[in-house]
Amino acid sequence: MFLKRGIIIACTIAGCTFAAKAQSLRINTVPDGLQPAILDGRDTVPIVRLREIYIYPQKQFKNRKEQEKYTKLVRDVKRTLPYAKMVYETLIETYEYIETLPDDKSREQHLKRMEKELFKEYKPELKKLSYSQGKLLIKLVDRECNQSSYNLVKAYLGSFRAAFWNMFAGMFGASLKSNYDPTGKDAETERICVLVENGLI
Repeated sequence: MFLKRGIIIACTIAGCTFAAKAQSLRINTVPDGLQPAILDGRDTVPIVRLREIYIYPQKQFKNRKEQEKYTKLVRDVKRTLPYAKMVYETLIETYEYIETLPDDKSREQHLKRMEKELFKEYKPELKKLSYSQGKLLIKLVDRECNQSSYNLVKAYLGSFRAAFWNMFAGMFGASLKSNYDPTGKDAETERICVLVENGLI
C-alpha cells in the first residue's frame, strides 16, 4: 500500500509558466475573503490553491474475514477520529489560555477544573466505546497531537496522574504510551483516516 500524492497537471504547467514570467508579473493583494490574482499585463489571472489529492490502489481482499476486519476498522476510525481531533483542539485552546494565567497555582487549578468538566462531559460517550475502539483512540490521539497520550497527561496533569491513568489503561490491555506508526503497523489505519478526512469513505 503506497500513498501517492497526485498533482494536477494543469496546475503544474501553469506554475511553470508563471515562474518563467516572474519578472513581468506582480501579485495583486486583496482583502481576506476575496479571490487573489496575478496581473499579467492587462490580464488578471486568478490564483487557485487546490488541496492535496490522495490516490490509493483499489483495496483487494483475500477472503471474507479480511474484508470484515477492514470494514470494522473503517467503522472504528469513523467513531474515534473525531474524539482524537477534539483532544488536539482542546489542548491547543488550553495551552493558549493557561499562558495568560499569572502563576502556577492558578494554572493547576484551571487544569484540575478542566479535567473534571471534560470527564463529566465525555465519560458517558467514551464508555460506549468498545475495547478495540478505546485502544484505537489512544493511537489516534498520538496521530493528531504528535505525541503519546501518556506524555500529554504527564505534561498537563503531572507524572503521578499519568502513571495512574496508564495503569488503568493497562487493566484493559492498552497503554497510553502507544505510538502511532503511519508507515508501518498502522499503515492500514492511516489510509482509512486520510480517506475519512477527505470524505471518500
